[in-house]
Amino acid sequence: MRLPLLALLARGPAHGYELKQDLEQLLGSAYPQPNIGQVYVTLGRLEKSGLIEGEDVEQSSRPNKKVYRLTDAGREALHVWFEETEDEPRVRDEFFMKLALAPQTGLADQIALINRQRRQYLNTMRVLSKLAAAEDRDNRIAHLLIEGAMLHLQADLDWLERCQEELE
Repeated sequence: MRLPLLALLARGPAHGYELKQDLEQLLGSAYPQPNIGQVYVTLGRLEKSGLIEGEDVEQSSRPNKKVYRLTDAGREALHVWFEETEDEPRVRDEFFMKLALAPQTGLADQIALINRQRRQYLNTMRVLSKLAAAEDRDNRIAHLLIEGAMLHLQADLDWLERCQEELE
């Protein structure tokens, strides 16, 4: 959550609730919605680390609000983040560990594990399909997020099929 909040602040000052709403609007319903408490805790940490500065703004009929702005150090952290590539494809996979260790423990059947995981992936695929259908057509970012998740799931389903072929 740290770097996405910094990225939103790169376009200009904002308060925590505004940042939460911006994230929700940008990413749509498929992305886990941030908790407002989590947003404010993260903003506090970013402020302590010097990546943002907060300023209390008086409001006449409401409690004061704190508006945050990006510091030079925060802008530099964003530059570094955008330049970094993501890690290689995952090789540490909890499901694969279960699959590899099942025969040694005698506590689980590999094919049953595969079938259970396949059902989970298919259920998740159905949920994502419903989210895609319900999402605002103009929110291309949210649709790309859902499509990416579905493509990853399809690759996982294909891999499960390959595991089953190999282990039967």
